[in-house]
Amino acid sequence: MSKIKIELEFPIHASPSMLYTYFATPSGLEEWFADKVNSRGKKITFIWDDSEEEALILANRNEDRIKYKWVESEGDETYFEFKIQVDALTKDVSLMVTDFADDEEDAEESKRLWENQIEQLKHTIGA
Repeated sequence: MSKIKIELEFPIHASPSMLYTYFATPSGLEEWFADKVNSRGKKITFIWDDSEEEALILANRNEDRIKYKWVESEGDETYFEFKIQVDALTKDVSLMVTDFADDEEDAEESKRLWENQIEQLKHTIGA
């Protein structure tokens, strides 16, 4: 079954370098994404309450983007990615989030989840 690709854009008033630390470091991710984050090389463990998920870092371009893949979804082409874009003229910063869903219902739920998570991030950084 093919997956539905979800691409979301969130304007954020923050510097790209500061914003990047919230996606690429365990301490940054713990501020808004998971209760606890452990890192060992390219393997990241995200912990929420009694739930634990592992992901691999597929790509990491400093201050620009980081791409993760859930270990449980090995064998398919899915991933989730945070990409920071800066408008060349206005210097406005946007966060691009890419994720995948099984169906339209799952896609809508994922969009709501990301919207809530990014609102939490904005609150955390005061943006």
